[in-house]
Amino acid sequence: MKKILVPCDFSRPSVNAFRMALNLAQLSNGTVHLLKVIELPVINDAIIAPVMDFEEQLLTELKNRTEKEFVKITRKYNVEDVRVVTHVRFGAVAASIFEYAKSASIDIIVMGSHGSSGFMEFLIGSNAEKIVRGSSVPVLIVKDYYKGPVRNIVFPNTLLAGGNADFVSKVKALQRFFKAHLHIVWINTPLNFSSDTITSERLQSFAKNHNLNDYTIHIFNYRDEEEGILEFARFIRGDLIAMATRSRKGVAHIIHGSITENVVNHSDKPVWTYTLRNEPDYDFNVEGTLIAYES
Repeated sequence: MKKILVPCDFSRPSVNAFRMALNLAQLSNGTVHLLKVIELPVINDAIIAPVMDFEEQLLTELKNRTEKEFVKITRKYNVEDVRVVTHVRFGAVAASIFEYAKSASIDIIVMGSHGSSGFMEFLIGSNAEKIVRGSSVPVLIVKDYYKGPVRNIVFPNTLLAGGNADFVSKVKALQRFFKAHLHIVWINTPLNFSSDTITSERLQSFAKNHNLNDYTIHIFNYRDEEEGILEFARFIRGDLIAMATRSRKGVAHIIHGSITENVVNHSDKPVWTYTLRNEPDYDFNVEGTLIAYES
């Protein structure tokens, strides 16, 4: 986590994200990149396009105001003198964040979120959810300020995402970074039920095949997977939840949804996510045989 990007709109959650990013950068001797994206208004015409003919003076004024806000929060919270660089961009929020992350070779995005719920969540979701769904690098979502330390990572294991080798390697790196204990948990629900004996053997095979260390296996019975993850995290006093998600868009996203994105919206704990992209998913059966599942 040498290069840490924090999209910042100066709201309380984004400031909390900045403060957590400072802690991460202090641990890694890294750099925090503060990015403010200013969306330009759009007009309805034959083609909907951003209004790009603003007076240069207005754009300069907006940028200067933002830079002053950057100075304020940096002076207030960067007491350890972590290296912080600031940037202002004009454009669509998600697209600008992804573009910057790529150009600056960012390792992780730390983003504040108010969360969302109900009808608005179903229709449009939050900006954080859009970043989680589309980012090519891990994303850490925070709502409240969490100083740490991160000692217990909740790692929900699912049939589809639990065995993806690239994802698991990222979780192992996250565990090493924090020197944390990994709580591998299967949420046993009425709609996705399996016996404790079979589930325990599957989880043990999973841990063995991925060479996991410093972990505990759990089977947690709950009526719903998302709520079960959140309740389990509270039960074991987890500090952070690590999950995978898919880059579903449009109708597919509306129909299938995403447990990870729901957890992001509703968790009061930091949630670390990594997006699986067009890869078959893998898991291990009771005998430890590798099984491939179609995406």
